[in-house]
Amino acid sequence: MVVAGCSTSEDEEKQLSPLALKEQVSSIEKSSNGYVVTWAGVLGNANRWHFGENAVALISARDAAGKEVVHMEQPLDAVPPGRSLAFTGEAMSKVKPEHVKIDYRPASWRPVARIPSAFRAFPVSDVVTDKLDAGSYLVTGYISDPFRKAVSSLVVTALLRDDAGTLIGGGTTFVDDVRAEIKRRFVITVPGVKGKVADTDVSVRTWGATAKPYEELVAGGTIPVNVTKPTTKPFAKDRGYPLIGDRRP
Repeated sequence: MVVAGCSTSEDEEKQLSPLALKEQVSSIEKSSNGYVVTWAGVLGNANRWHFGENAVALISARDAAGKEVVHMEQPLDAVPPGRSLAFTGEAMSKVKPEHVKIDYRPASWRPVARIPSAFRAFPVSDVVTDKLDAGSYLVTGYISDPFRKAVSSLVVTALLRDDAGTLIGGGTTFVDDVRAEIKRRFVITVPGVKGKVADTDVSVRTWGATAKPYEELVAGGTIPVNVTKPTTKPFAKDRGYPLIGDRRP
């Protein structure tokens, strides 16, 4: 029975689609201490009933001679079922890199504890993108919690796109103590942007390599949608509509 159970689990994992690196962009900027390498990427999870956990982004940069001058392993947060994970980062190099490559280490899979629709997205509102210095932008806005339980920390990532929808830069920040009844402001600085920004995508996710933080929020229940306290005064007298079953003349 144990052998049969293991085989079923292995067969299921073989049928799952691997994470896909859907988009990536990088930039190299001169600084007082050398060169700053920044990057942004989007990992897609096509599996509607599984979280992708413990994935790691692999970033490498090589100089003109082909020597690796930057090597970084960036742990990623859990990728929700049927959704994408936007991530950004930066590293320093004393030698000027010429080429930057983003890859990733495959994720482990975790079946969802509830139906995928229960994992509601975190609302984002009032997003404003302002240009700062050359190649630098400031993104601000507000996020809230659709669940009854407060969130100790959320990751907010802004991706900047040009007129054609191409990814040209991104940045990330953390927002703590997010609650349903209070909107929390986020501020993200995005450096190393080449091109004119036409659109900004802001995504919010739980912090951690596993699905546990998200599942705990879902288990606590959600806030009803579009349920607000009436603002009009109650009727002085009941309107007196007859019951459907009342057939009296």
